[in-house]
Amino acid sequence: MTATGEDHVTARGGPWWWGRRRSAVFDVSLAVVSALECALEGIPFARDAGIPVAAGVVFGLLAGAVLVVRRRWPIAVVLVSIAITPAEMGFLMGVVGLYTLAASELPRRIIGSLAGMSLVGTLIVTFVKTQQDMVRGDLELGDWFVPFAAITMSLGFTAPPVLLGLYVGARRRLMESLRERADSLERELQLLAERAEERAQWARNEERTRIAREMHDVVAHRVSLMVVHAAALQAVARKDPEKAVRNAALVGDMGRQALTELREMLGVLRSGGEGRRVSAASVPLAAVGVAAAAAASRAADDEGPCLAELEELVGQSAAAGMVVALSVEGDVRSYAPEVEQTAYRVVQEALTNVHKHAAGAKTYVRLAHRVSELAMQVENEPPEEAASSARLPSGGNGLVGMKERVSALGGVFVSGPTDAGGFRVSAVIPAS
Repeated sequence: MTATGEDHVTARGGPWWWGRRRSAVFDVSLAVVSALECALEGIPFARDAGIPVAAGVVFGLLAGAVLVVRRRWPIAVVLVSIAITPAEMGFLMGVVGLYTLAASELPRRIIGSLAGMSLVGTLIVTFVKTQQDMVRGDLELGDWFVPFAAITMSLGFTAPPVLLGLYVGARRRLMESLRERADSLERELQLLAERAEERAQWARNEERTRIAREMHDVVAHRVSLMVVHAAALQAVARKDPEKAVRNAALVGDMGRQALTELREMLGVLRSGGEGRRVSAASVPLAAVGVAAAAAASRAADDEGPCLAELEELVGQSAAAGMVVALSVEGDVRSYAPEVEQTAYRVVQEALTNVHKHAAGAKTYVRLAHRVSELAMQVENEPPEEAASSARLPSGGNGLVGMKERVSALGGVFVSGPTDAGGFRVSAVIPAS
C-alpha cells in the first residue's frame, strides 16, 4: 500500500530543516561546490576591483555557501545570487536558487518578480561585459552580437531552472494531493467498514430478538398448558382415574405439538446456514447483515399459525380448565400471513398469561374483522381466591413480544388492568 501522508510526515529524520539526511548531504555538497566556484571567481574579481585576492576568495566562499539554506530561505539565495551577478560569480548558486524558488510553495508573483530581477541583472551584466570585450577587441563581431548575446545568456541562465522548478513543484503538489486523497479514501473505507460492522451487529441482535420471540411463543403456551394439565392430573389421579387418563393424553399431545413446532423452527434455522459455511474473514462485513435479514425473511415466509386455528387454540385452553368464550364479529376473510400469525400469537400469549397469573378466571376472546383492520381483545375477570395456581414462572417478555409484533406491522397494542380487577390485552393491526 502506498505510504500515507501521515507516514510521510512522521518519516522526517534529517537535521534542522531537512526532512531527510540525504537531502542535507546533497545541499551541503552543492554549497561546497558553489563556495569553491565563487572562491575561484573571486580571484579575478579582486584583481579587477583592486582589493586583496584573499578578500575576494573569502567573499566568494561566504557568498557561495549561502546555497546551503536554499530549502529554508530560497528568496535569500536568489537575492544573494542577484547581488553578486555584477562580480561575475555565483553561476551555480543562481541556477539552483531559481530552480528551488520556482519549485517552492511561494506565491507566483514573488517567483515572477525575483526571476525577472535575475533576468534583468544577468542581461545588464552580460550586455556590459560583452560591450567591453568588443571595445577591447577581444571579440570582432557586428553590433548585433551584443544584444543577442545578452538576451541569449540571460534567458539561458533564467528560463530553464524556473520552468523546471515550476514543473517539479506542480508535480510535487499533485503527488501530495493524491496522497491526501488516498488518505481520505482510506479513512472513508475504514468508516464504511465500521458502519457495516455496526449494521451487521444490529442485524444479528434483531435476529436474536426475533428467534427468542418465536421460541417464547412456541414453547410458553404449550408448556403452560402442559403444566396446568399436569397439576390437574395430580389433583384427580386418585379420585377420577378416567379424567386423569384424559389429562395425561392431553399433556402428551401438547408435548408432541411443542416438539413438532420446535423442530420446524430449528429446521428453518439450520437450512438458512447450509451451504454458507465459509470463514468469517472471507465474508464482507456488509454481507453479514444481508444474510441475517435473509434468514429472517425465510423464517417469516414459512407457514405459521393462522386465524383458522384460533378456535382450536381456545379449545385447548378450555380443555385445561379455563372458562373461555370466543366471539367473532364481521365478515371472516383471509389476511396476509404475517397479520394472521401476529394475531394468533397475541391471543396465544394473552391466554398463556391468564394461565400463569389468573388461573380459574373467566376469559373472553373477541375478534373483529373490520374494513381496513383486524382487532382482537383478550380480557379476563379477577381470579377466584380459592383457585389453584400452577405456579408457572414468568420471564416478563410476553407483553413486550406482543407489542413488538404488533408495532412491526404498524398496529396499536394496549394492555393493562381493568376496573373490575381483571386484565385486558387489545391490539389493532392494519389489514394490508
